Amino acid sequence: MSDHTVKAYDDELGRLKTMLAQMGGLAEEQLARAIDALTRRDTQLADLIIADDAKIDALELAIEERSVTTIAKRQPMASDLREVMSAIRISSDLERIGDLAKNLAKRTHAMSDSLPRQIITGLKRMSTLAQEQLQDVLDAYTRKDAARALEVWRSDEEIDALYNSVFRELLTYMMEDPRTIGLCAHLLFAAKNLERIGDHTTNIAENVYYLVHGKLIGEERPKKDLTSITAIDPP
Repeated sequence: MSDHTVKAYDDELGRLKTMLAQMGGLAEEQLARAIDALTRRDTQLADLIIADDAKIDALELAIEERSVTTIAKRQPMASDLREVMSAIRISSDLERIGDLAKNLAKRTHAMSDSLPRQIITGLKRMSTLAQEQLQDVLDAYTRKDAARALEVWRSDEEIDALYNSVFRELLTYMMEDPRTIGLCAHLLFAAKNLERIGDHTTNIAENVYYLVHGKLIGEERPKKDLTSITAIDPP
């Protein structure tokens, strides 16, 4: 392979990484703005978030198209192929994170009553943790830091634990005052969206680990979401 061909290929990989970094930055911003819109019931900000989701969708499509073109032209192998495939997989997870942030923002329009302070505190903690994990895993991708990606992968259970707590609090509100059921139902969906964002961040961490080592993480995926087995007792 000539020096010119190698440089051209490196440039293509560089453009993929740049696009992925841009997409990651947008996903981080969308998540931060979504929880802000929800907790302040700012419908104007929510509408901006919903509209901006198209930017993330467009970047995912561009990354996929460039990746397919790179594979067709360069026929990469081994670590080079992992670079391209990881870009496709990570962009897919970032697109889903963008969608979940958009769903969070949409809930803002359904909120007319004051939100319980304890629940808002729990949602903000979940969001802060999700944002930190997303930042860390994207940094791990940029640096090809498998150890840091593994730390993010293992920390997903922290978001699950917070989700369990918020879930129980919301059930309590609904059982004590049926008038809160509509509001609490929307907040349950919001909390679930944040929990799912943590899952997609964990997916990214797995892909970073695979990119670096060429193998899957040899441990069972941590999962502490207990809501599916939580008993609901009448008041």
